[in-house]
This record gives sequence, structure tokens and C-alpha cells, in this order.
Amino acid sequence: MQIQSSQKSFGGELQIWQHNSEVTKTPMRFAVYEPKKKETPRGALLWLSGLTCNEHNFVTKSGALEYLAHKNILLVCPDTSPRGLKLAGEHDSYDFGSGAGFYVNATTPGYGEHYRMYDYVVKELHDLLISNFQFHHDKLAISGHSMGGHGALIIGLKNPTKFKSVSAFSPIVNPMRAPWGQKAFHGYLGDDQVKWKEWDACELILAGKTRSDTILIDQGSNDEYLEKELLTKNFMEACEVKNQLLNCRFQDGYDHSYYFISTFIKQHIDFHFA
Repeated sequence: MQIQSSQKSFGGELQIWQHNSEVTKTPMRFAVYEPKKKETPRGALLWLSGLTCNEHNFVTKSGALEYLAHKNILLVCPDTSPRGLKLAGEHDSYDFGSGAGFYVNATTPGYGEHYRMYDYVVKELHDLLISNFQFHHDKLAISGHSMGGHGALIIGLKNPTKFKSVSAFSPIVNPMRAPWGQKAFHGYLGDDQVKWKEWDACELILAGKTRSDTILIDQGSNDEYLEKELLTKNFMEACEVKNQLLNCRFQDGYDHSYYFISTFIKQHIDFHFA
């Protein structure tokens, strides 16, 4: 790994790292915020960003660094897709390909060799964090926004022992039923919708992939994507059927933006690291 940049912030250090990924077969970048205190960081928050984003969006827009420094929590923000490729259709739209990896392991030609963001996050990045950064390794939490909220939910449901807690802002909870998800799943996974279920949070819950702890979701009531793309109530219903503990808070008047995230991010940090 190599540091690409480093800036001091709230007494800590924000670093951008790059490494050659064995999973994606491309260079990959991620941001790390390390609070500078005498004690080892109490834990780490792994944040997954949404469509069009990269490793910079959360650290520059969320307003979380000061509170993470105060709470002595490490922050990790990976990029949202491989970069530097020229696959068919990869750069044609904002909701598929570059910047839109959807945290699945693709199987379609071309994409199946590189777009393996699930394995990248759960295996490769996870192991890099454990090997190279100091924090209490049993206190690794996961959260995300929109497409990244989808990623946090499916990763947290599939890996309950790797990630101590799960939260999400405005997640795409039922991508099989949403245009964003349908487009991505068709491009990454092909036409067999049975295989899509493995990457859908609602379907995972209904198949019995539950957690013993509570999942936290914040959703803005004025989110322009709520009814068509996010389908929050479908996840609420699935959790009720399978007795999955869920705290889903509809926040009155808030939209899909980072203004919403920055308003409630401290509460999510406290949820993970009380």
C-alpha cells in the first residue's frame, strides 16, 4: 500500500491509500481517518458510499471527522467500484459501472473479472485493515448511504461476526424491485433472478439471514427516491416476518442528500460505539 495524500484534521490524520487489488485486478483507493490519541482507537467504522461517489465523499461532506476524533474511532471509506477499465457500457451512465459497483460479485463477461466489490470489502479490505491499522478489531462496524446502504445491509447480514453492528442512511433495500437495482443486477449478474436474491437485503432476511442485534436505518420522508428506488417499507415488512430487530426512523422533511446524513451521523456513530 502507498499513501497518496495526507492531511491533518481535528488532531488526527486523513490519509488516502492506494494498493493493487488481487480481487478487482485494478488499483484501488480508500480513505482512512486516524484519530491521534494515546489510546488505541476504540473501534472502526467502515462506510460504503453511494452512486457516483468515491473514497472522498463521506470525509468531505458528512461532518463526521470531529466527532470521530472525539470518540476515538477509526474511519475507513473505500471507493465504490474498480477504476481504470474500459468494459462495455462501463462509463455510459451514472447508475452502472464506474462509481456504481453495488457491492456484489459480478459474474457477467468482463465484469466478473473485476467488479467483485463484495469480496473486496469483506475479504481484501477487511484483512488490510486488520493487518495495517491499530484499533480494537472486534469493534468493526459498517454503515453506508443509498447504494452503500444496500452494501452495508447485505454485508452485515451475511457476516454477523465480522461486523459488530449495522446501520444505513436511505438504503436501497430491495434492489430486485427497483430500477437502479434491476439495471445493475442484470449487468453484473445476468438474467437469472434467482441469483439476484443473494444480493437483496429483503430476500436475505426472508431466507433467514438475520442478526441478533438491532439494525438502524434513517430515511428522509422527502427523499425523492423513496417510493421508486429505496422501498424502505419492504425491508420493514421482511424484518417483521422474520423477527429481525429494526429501528427504522423516518425523518420528517429530509431528502437524499449529505445534508441529511450530516444531521444524524453523530447518532449513528453513537449507535455503533455507545
